[in-house]
Amino acid sequence: MNSTTMTVFALAVGLGLGTPLVSAATGDDLLATYQGQGAGPFSAAAGARAWTAKHQPEGSGEQRSCVTCHGTDLTKSGKHATTGKPIEPLAVSANSERLTDPAKVEKWFGRNCRWTLGRDCTPQEKGDFVRYIQSL
Repeated sequence: MNSTTMTVFALAVGLGLGTPLVSAATGDDLLATYQGQGAGPFSAAAGARAWTAKHQPEGSGEQRSCVTCHGTDLTKSGKHATTGKPIEPLAVSANSERLTDPAKVEKWFGRNCRWTLGRDCTPQEKGDFVRYIQSL
C-alpha cells in the first residue's frame, strides 16, 4: 500500500466507513436523543411502572403489557406471545448488545409500542424504558 492509499484507508476507518474505531451507541446516547426531543428527566421507576401497566389496544380482545412477551425479569429470556419465539434478555447486564444500535431500538419501540399500547411511545416513555433497562 502506498502512503496515499494508507491515508485514504485510515480516513475511511476513522469516519466509520471501515472497521469502527469508536464504540457503538449506548443507552445514554438514546437518552440524549429523547432529551433533544423535549423529554426528560428520565426515571427507571416510571419505566418499571409502565413496563407492567396493562393496556387494551383498540381492536384487541385482550389486555397486554410489556411483561406479556418480555416477562418481569429482564435478565431472563422472554417469549413472543403469538409465535412463541424466544426473546433474548433486555437487561444490559445480561445482554451486552442491548441498547447499542439506535435503529434497532427504534424499530422495536415502534413495533412493540403499537402492539402493546396501540400507539407509538412518546420520547418520555422511551427514555423511561431505557433508564429501566439500564438499571437492571
